[in-house]
Amino acid sequence: MRSALAAPSAAQIWDIATPARPGLLPGVSMAGFRARTRDPIDLSVVPYPAVTVAVDLGDRPLAVDDPGGRRHHGSIVAGLAAGGLRGHGRAIECLQIRLSPLFAHAVFGDCTELGGTVVALADLWGPDAVRTQEQLRAARSWPDRFAIAEAALARRYQAGRAVDPEVAFVWREMVTHLGGVRVEPLAAEAGWSRKRLWSRFRSQTGLTPKRAAQLIRFDHAAHRLAAGHGAARVAAEIGYVDQSHLHRDVRAFAGVTPAAVSHAPWLAVDDVAWAAPAYLSGTPLRAAGR
Repeated sequence: MRSALAAPSAAQIWDIATPARPGLLPGVSMAGFRARTRDPIDLSVVPYPAVTVAVDLGDRPLAVDDPGGRRHHGSIVAGLAAGGLRGHGRAIECLQIRLSPLFAHAVFGDCTELGGTVVALADLWGPDAVRTQEQLRAARSWPDRFAIAEAALARRYQAGRAVDPEVAFVWREMVTHLGGVRVEPLAAEAGWSRKRLWSRFRSQTGLTPKRAAQLIRFDHAAHRLAAGHGAARVAAEIGYVDQSHLHRDVRAFAGVTPAAVSHAPWLAVDDVAWAAPAYLSGTPLRAAGR
């Protein structure tokens, strides 16, 4: 979940805290956000190649509008490719956690319905979500909050089931090749039929393999556009057919043009909060429940 904020700049709006050391859980990144202003904040959210958990810790509830016009209040989970979201609130304070789909499956179970949607955290975690949020609110510092969240995620991961090795292999290949892969050869290399890969990949990540590859490629394109590279150069470097192909993908995922992405302030927030993208992490070492 990446935030594109109206003026003033994102850096002026947020105090951002990050863990002082790498986390013990592969495929997990965290950042704490506290608004510097009590004025209303309106956030436009675009997809990111990770499952995102936003734990609401502010005095006033965070509101998130999904593309269907429904408003969600409080702590939420946004699946892969959950775009077209808008967040609203005053004095916002939240812990944002990004989970690689290779890790998220063990934490949340079947992700088929989570692909491009928003779900209340309590609907997925039940009473444990309430207990964890209360502990996070009572914590005196961001390091304490990071430790509490890491412990909660570790418990759920240990009790969950890891993704299939074949799904993990395909995801890693997509990341390695910036999304520029064909599904059929990957399925054959994994020893599965295309149909079986399509079904298992979607149930364990929330997206089809094709859509996941497109999302990874879009993420790299967005960062290069923000770094000042022209659209034609980015299209050629990332592997788009041409510049119009890049334009269509950016429109589909972000709802804006490549030129607008190149000036989007949410990427400045990414540079501060997410030095090591969660989705780049490899498969967790333990095969949970296997």
